[in-house]
Order: sequence, then C-alpha cells, then structure tokens
Amino acid sequence: MLLRTIIFLVINFAALGIGGLFTGAGVPSEWYQTLNKAPWTPPGWVFGAAWTLIMICFSFYMAQGWDKTSNRSLFISLFVIQWILNVAWNPIFFKFHAVLFGLIVISLLTILVAWFLFEYAKQFKAWSFFILPYFIWLLIATSLNGYILLKNP
Repeated sequence: MLLRTIIFLVINFAALGIGGLFTGAGVPSEWYQTLNKAPWTPPGWVFGAAWTLIMICFSFYMAQGWDKTSNRSLFISLFVIQWILNVAWNPIFFKFHAVLFGLIVISLLTILVAWFLFEYAKQFKAWSFFILPYFIWLLIATSLNGYILLKNP
C-alpha cells in the first residue's frame, strides 16, 4: 500500500508539474489578466494549495482502489484518461487560449472523476471521501472556465 501510494504521488505530481509548465506563464499573461473572470475566482495561492491536497488525497484513493476494485485494468485505464485530460487542459486553456475546447476537456474530466466517485463508492466505502476534494474542485474549475467562455468576446 505504501509503495503504491508513493507511485501514485509521483505520477500525480508529475501531472501537476507538467501542467504547471503551461499555467505558470499563462496566469500572469496579458491574455489571462484581461479576461472577465468569475466573481468567485479564488486568489492564485488557493489553486496550488487545492491541487496539492487533491493529488495527495487522490493518490491514497488510487492506491486503495488498486486492491479494492474487481476490474483493475479498467480502473487504471480510467486513471490514465484522467491523467491525460488533467495535463491537457493547461496548454489548451493557457497556451492556445482555446477556452471552449478547455471547457470540453475539463467537463470530461469532471464527469470522469464523478464516475470514479459514484461507481466505486460501494466498493471503496469511506475511501471514496478521498476523491471528493477532486470532484468539488473540478466543479468549481469547470464553472470558472465556463464563466470565462460566456463573459469574454
């Protein structure tokens, strides 16, 4: 369990690192700074703190799920798709400024994480609470992306 948790921590924080390569240059950019953003947009430091907590919790969730799921190959395949969507959103949104495509990607990610939460809840029991921060944050992030799409010409 400990080794699997460490492996998932490395994989999940690698996703954050890769995404951060695109986000870091995007947040202070003139493009992002001049966007009409949602009134509920949190301060910048919240994003780093939230993603750190999310990836720690998600790593524990995945490590537990490895033992608890009856279909490990499906479980890991969904994890890989989640990883790709998570990493892909940053360059799509911040580098290419493709706000609509970003909304599609983050919506798919939100649906996938919701699927993890609800599909595995009976098998994982209390461990399902470890994916809840991810799901809640994605609901917020999706709404922020959606707001930007609707409120910017």
